[in-house]
Amino acid sequence: MVLSLLESLLLALSLCADCFAVSTCSSVTLKGISWRSVFPIALVFGLVQTALMALGWLFGDIFVGHIQKIASLVGFLLLLYVGGSMILEAIKNEDEARDLNGLKNVIIGAVATSIDAFAVGVSLSMGFVPTGKMMMNLAAVFIVTILSVIGGMFGGQRIGCRFGRPAELIGGSVLILIGLNILIGFI
Repeated sequence: MVLSLLESLLLALSLCADCFAVSTCSSVTLKGISWRSVFPIALVFGLVQTALMALGWLFGDIFVGHIQKIASLVGFLLLLYVGGSMILEAIKNEDEARDLNGLKNVIIGAVATSIDAFAVGVSLSMGFVPTGKMMMNLAAVFIVTILSVIGGMFGGQRIGCRFGRPAELIGGSVLILIGLNILIGFI
């Protein structure tokens, strides 16, 4: 149980790296942020991240029966791709600052940072993650994403965009390690 909880938390931390980076960088330009303005933004990010991961898991589950022989390999390759992409984005030195003023911009930011959650959901379905474990993963992703956006927005005014890239590097590395774990289970 402890290992499962730790795995869920590591997965959640790796997926929320983009959300943290975007919320941190976007809050640098905001003046006078408050719980009243930050919590709805964090809630949208948490809901979108969790929903896309759940959809990926459900979508992937449909096809697992057809490709069981290569499912773990495909799951590994998806996580390798997503994790590698996160690492490359961090290395490219691109700024991730986005304006989170207005519902439209919040939703765009939430979806843009949650695409990898969909791919991770697909790969987890191919790794045959049982429903109970997936519910724990989804709960962890929801809670950790909300906390990371809140922390990112409040901390962003103080620390700027310094930690966005390292968070992406660590998040990408954790996703690759989870993919390797799926592959080792396949072999």
